[in-house]
Amino acid sequence: QVQVAESGGGSAQPGGSLTVSCTGPGLTFDDGSMGWFRQAPGKEREGVSCFRWSGRRTYYADPVKGRFTISWDSAENTLSLQMNSLKTEDTAMYYCAADCRIRENDGHTTVVTDHMKPWGQGTQVTVSS
Repeated sequence: QVQVAESGGGSAQPGGSLTVSCTGPGLTFDDGSMGWFRQAPGKEREGVSCFRWSGRRTYYADPVKGRFTISWDSAENTLSLQMNSLKTEDTAMYYCAADCRIRENDGHTTVVTDHMKPWGQGTQVTVSS
């Protein structure tokens, strides 16, 4: 069992920024993929971003493209998601997990979460004025 915890969530106003991170003694990343998904109360989980180790490629779901940036810090074994220009619809619990997958169609990107199993309890992000 990988011991990982998410952190960094909190409250922000629309247009503001937050960074969420996940790290832990068992977190390593040298193959496959790792990413973030979110879930708001009463809604389905939504893939947000995916980092594919091969080629160090990053992917973003359409709703966050251009606003969010995913990164991996090898020195700290930490996966982070920098979130800028936050919107009220970004309010959700954010989780990190391995095995994100990508579906691209007609220029639209979907981060598929079917195989993602969260390691931690998530971190809450609330965007409101």
